[in-house]
Amino acid sequence: MVNLSQLNPQQREAVETVDGPVLVLAGAGTGKTRVITYRIAHLIARGVPGDRILAVTFTNKAAREMLERVETLLGRRGGGPAAGSRPLICTFHSFGVRLLRRYIERLGYKRNFVIYSESDQLALVRRILGRFAGGVPRVDPWVVLGWLSRWRNGDVALWQRLDEESRLLAERVRSAYEQGLRACNAVDFDDLLLLPLRLFREHPDVLAECQERYRYVLVDEYQDTNAVQLELLRCLVARHRNLCVVGDDDQSIYGWRGADLTNVLNLEAHFPELRVIRLEQNYRSTNTILRAANALIRQNARRRPKQLWSRRGEGAKIVLRVYADEAEEAAGVVEAIERKRLLQRVPWSAQAVLFRTNGQARPLEMALRRAGVRYRVVGGQSFFDRREIRDVVAWLKTLVNPEDDVSLLRIANVPPRGLGEETMERVLALSVERHVPVYHALREAMTSDRFTARARQAMVGLVETIEEARRAWSLVGPGTGSAFGAEAWIGFFERLGYFEMLRRSEKDAEAGENRVQNVREFLTDLMQRGNGTAEVEGSALDRLQTALETVTLDAERFEEEEQPAGDAVTLITMHSCKGLEFPHVYIVGLEEGLLPHARSTLEGTIEEERRLFYVAITRAMETLELSHCEGRRKYGDRTPCQPSRFLQELPEEVLVRVNSGPAAAPPVDSARDWFARMREAVG
Repeated sequence: MVNLSQLNPQQREAVETVDGPVLVLAGAGTGKTRVITYRIAHLIARGVPGDRILAVTFTNKAAREMLERVETLLGRRGGGPAAGSRPLICTFHSFGVRLLRRYIERLGYKRNFVIYSESDQLALVRRILGRFAGGVPRVDPWVVLGWLSRWRNGDVALWQRLDEESRLLAERVRSAYEQGLRACNAVDFDDLLLLPLRLFREHPDVLAECQERYRYVLVDEYQDTNAVQLELLRCLVARHRNLCVVGDDDQSIYGWRGADLTNVLNLEAHFPELRVIRLEQNYRSTNTILRAANALIRQNARRRPKQLWSRRGEGAKIVLRVYADEAEEAAGVVEAIERKRLLQRVPWSAQAVLFRTNGQARPLEMALRRAGVRYRVVGGQSFFDRREIRDVVAWLKTLVNPEDDVSLLRIANVPPRGLGEETMERVLALSVERHVPVYHALREAMTSDRFTARARQAMVGLVETIEEARRAWSLVGPGTGSAFGAEAWIGFFERLGYFEMLRRSEKDAEAGENRVQNVREFLTDLMQRGNGTAEVEGSALDRLQTALETVTLDAERFEEEEQPAGDAVTLITMHSCKGLEFPHVYIVGLEEGLLPHARSTLEGTIEEERRLFYVAITRAMETLELSHCEGRRKYGDRTPCQPSRFLQELPEEVLVRVNSGPAAAPPVDSARDWFARMREAVG
């Protein structure tokens, strides 16, 4: 049996209540991951086969860590006699992919469908807007994509806000978008949830098979689910009703991307027999920090009440500083960071600066550089936004599925072969005219006198390259080991001339070689995934397809690897910090218009902004410093600022107010001298 003695009474109740619907309200820092992992291990120890358990979370990193913890609790690290009967722990989207790979042909798709990344979706939206030309007002494709996602996921209010003319136009765009996906045998991230739900509704035998297999369903971060995810869960547990959801309505901060707070607040409407268990003992923060957080979040009307407390003692009071402007604020924060490092021996890595918007990072970065403080910005350029990685992924997707229009159009002239934009626009027009994928139109254009002999020759070269590679890799079957190695694919891109193109594209030889190295490392990791997927049978192309899916769904793994290691201050937005914790936290820019954001009053999202501040406060373990400015520079002019209304909601007894000015903190220009004197003072 699993030893439950490490759990507090409420955690133990949540672990041992295994039958029927359960809502575990897990406040910030109360050990929700511990509850989920112990609950899974407890079920298996009681005799429930591991493969009858489904646990769903929101990141692949969380899923991997959860599986590792479960196997540790069961004494199965590194395999073991029962390691084959593992629970399925994955994201909602990964679960959707598993279902679609098995059943998507029932919905009229081919099994070799591709998953469009965000950049693929944007390319499709841009094509649609360009095709409508004067019929569509100039609009940001990002806005259209966000709107499409919310509408397809059931945001009725969005539709109701449109007038009749806008609705007709919106329907045209949505229809063209969905037709564009189907024409390429492609699905987007929303489809990974919408299509499984359609499967369940249209094919009862598929639903019955899934209900029989997954007898116990657990959901992490339940406050982040949307209406479609709730409906998927309701379908899965309709027979056995063994659903355990773990979350915190006070940490619901993703309403802007579809998360529905009512999934937590109204769960009894779907499960009248629901048992609610509250986790309120916090293991992260001092009671001073928790009193501030409790007082703040009580101002929200729409919430399930809970009161966090801790055995970690009272701790230091929260410091609230006022600065003249953002430059002085940045210098003051850096001073505080260095004071802790030099006088209290607190490393940079134990300190984090939180802010509402990405733009607030710039003055902080300048001040940190000036002072020689190492730092990392969480959420910089994505590994997959690099040109060379997007090119290589597009090539591989084209080899898996030549009917993927977005990928084919990207690589048609990469490396250059004489298929410029004008030629490919004409091929695209031909595909629209014939109602066929671009690849079919390209093959037709190879013999059409509508194109020059040079263009036709280039088309022949592209088609032959694609088909020869597909033939070769289709012959490489399972069990061939190193035949599906990275070196073979690296050789393909070398022969293609892609590496030479990268080297020529950079004036600096080292920069060009770095791009080549990025591709090599990416291909090495990708092929390791392909070879490491035991459940995939078939050719090397089949394994490539599975590996590409893993990469698309697991992009944050690359972002983690990109983060610099070692001692560095963390700069991070409030939205990105959920799930993290730091001994010493500085929250900057607490002003009206920033927090709450200027849009929140118009959009009626003040309570979500308050939850965002609550999440930021509860990242702090030992000390917390807050600050706001009297003015900020905008377009060169200084604009007066008002303190955030949320500051008035914090108990006065937990605060120490400090007016920070030139007399209290060194100005930016003299910061380096001040740090030098401090270093001398401490020897």
